[in-house]
Amino acid sequence: QEQLVESGGGLVQPGGSLRLSCAASGMIFSRRTWGWYRQGLGKQRELIAYVGNIPIYVDSFVKGRFVISRDNAKNMVYLEMSDLKPEDTGVYYCNTAPEWGIQWGQGTLVTVSS
Repeated sequence: QEQLVESGGGLVQPGGSLRLSCAASGMIFSRRTWGWYRQGLGKQRELIAYVGNIPIYVDSFVKGRFVISRDNAKNMVYLEMSDLKPEDTGVYYCNTAPEWGIQWGQGTLVTVSS
């Protein structure tokens, strides 16, 4: 059974950093392109970055601040977030990208606030 489990979110002050992790199971991980999505309060879920052989940052607001990476040996996807801003607040999910194709996990909540 395909499963995604996100972790690493929390409450952080503006300018702070977090590292999100996504553990994927039940599929051939290395053959897929993986992305991180964000859903802000009252907003639609949106793709912010994805990685196949190279990272692609869809949301220009995160470029230079976020780094997406993957570890095929561990079936993991990561999102290193730095210089966080209140606008980054939301629930973060991982999934295949640029089109999602797996049942969504529970996500991990990131709150940027002073």
